[in-house]
Amino acid sequence: MATVTGTRLTATAADDAYGPQGRSDWLSVDWHEHLRWASLSNATVNYVDVGEGPALVFVHGLTGCWQNWLENIPHFARSHRVIALDLPGFGFSPMPTEKISINGYAGVLDELLDELDIERAAVVGNSMGGFIGAELAIEYSTRVERLVLVSAAGLTTVEIHNDKALAMLRVAENVLAFGAAQIALRSDTLSRRARLRKVLMLVIAAHPDRLPARLTAEQVRGAGKPGFMDALEALGTYPLSDRLERIEAPTLVLWGEKDRLVPLRDADRFIEAIGANARKLVYDDTGHMAMLERPARFNADVESFLAEDDPAGETQ
Repeated sequence: MATVTGTRLTATAADDAYGPQGRSDWLSVDWHEHLRWASLSNATVNYVDVGEGPALVFVHGLTGCWQNWLENIPHFARSHRVIALDLPGFGFSPMPTEKISINGYAGVLDELLDELDIERAAVVGNSMGGFIGAELAIEYSTRVERLVLVSAAGLTTVEIHNDKALAMLRVAENVLAFGAAQIALRSDTLSRRARLRKVLMLVIAAHPDRLPARLTAEQVRGAGKPGFMDALEALGTYPLSDRLERIEAPTLVLWGEKDRLVPLRDADRFIEAIGANARKLVYDDTGHMAMLERPARFNADVESFLAEDDPAGETQ
């Protein structure tokens, strides 16, 4: 297994920087060397497997793909075995044989870890991926060593689904994002222009025009996949809030103060529902994808959390 190397920023730079600083480590990785396929009972999954050490799994959100974690995988692959997958129906993973559901996606993660002989793993999920990570920690609790919820869906997303007017608005937002993804074949060209980057990532990032063109292009290419509508429906119809107290794994709830998709108040709701095992971090001037918008700080904070003996408490 090839190793991934790179230079880490100082703590001060990690706290202050928006977006990647300098040349990103992922640009020097031969990703084809680390791409794998897994044939599971109800799905075929494309995933990245890189590094050695304790297992760490990254789970993307709606309209996402494994490339959502490009700024994070090389960092953690220095000390962990990192798995980042395309959920069935997204990225290069084909649609599953059964209808997409949150519980079904958690089952895919459980089966993939079994296939890879990984008994327990830390799980980091963004948006819908956080919802799935929480479900894995609830229904397959022995799999999850630690849990990181990054602007996780599952609370407000269910509530707005039950309010038709708000649900229509949220669907409209997502359909716009889906429509924009149809230009994925031209993503490299379009992402070179700051104004177009702003349009493509406006709902996702606080300052999309300040993100690098190549990083934006990789995010756009991951959207517009066949699992979108079924996954959107799954997000709004699967109950979570009354089961969060069953999460036993130490949990970090991490949010962007300017998240336009999932409101910041949901961070406190996750903390309250999960209980003493959960702590919170909120990043100022940050949107829905903290791992791309504040990658150095995100990597340092998650690394610190994974190394803690007792993560209980709250930091903001």
